[in-house]
Amino acid sequence: MVQIPQKTLTLAEFLKLPETKPASEFIDGQITQKPMPQGQHSRLQGKLVTAINAVTEDQKIALAFPELRCTFRGRSTVPDIAVFTWDRIPRNDRGQVANRFEAAPDWSIEILSPEQSQNRLTRNLLHGLKHGTQLGWIIDPDDETVLTYPAGQAPEFFEEATDILPVPNFAIELQLALGNLFAWLKL
Repeated sequence: MVQIPQKTLTLAEFLKLPETKPASEFIDGQITQKPMPQGQHSRLQGKLVTAINAVTEDQKIALAFPELRCTFRGRSTVPDIAVFTWDRIPRNDRGQVANRFEAAPDWSIEILSPEQSQNRLTRNLLHGLKHGTQLGWIIDPDDETVLTYPAGQAPEFFEEATDILPVPNFAIELQLALGNLFAWLKL
């Protein structure tokens, strides 16, 4: 992640700035730009959003959003995938999905990019877990592992192709083995 040096801003001032590509995040008074997603990251993100929405959207259980800004408790972060249960999705006065999400996602998924700090991703997940996130994942395409952070429990590490990845109760129909997740990278 690239540190953007500038004067100290408040969260409100940060939110008035134009969006950057890739997205910038506001954490503990610092602005940090996320790395540009690369091939493996993009592929896993697209397939996961589709897989999650396939089991949750039609039944109005939850919705997965790629690269969604989530602003809560003094931070504004952009998880690679933010999943919100249906009743927690903000709506505008026309009943459409709102543009601003001012809450922690129910499920937060990060895909580790080359040269990205796993500790920074972990801090973001832990912040979410303190404020309502039920489950966090860090996917590492390089070594084909997933580290999960269930709320109120110890993290779990998955490295065997046959390991079934844990999902929140609202997405229980999603049965995804680690090997199947990384098979999406093979063409």
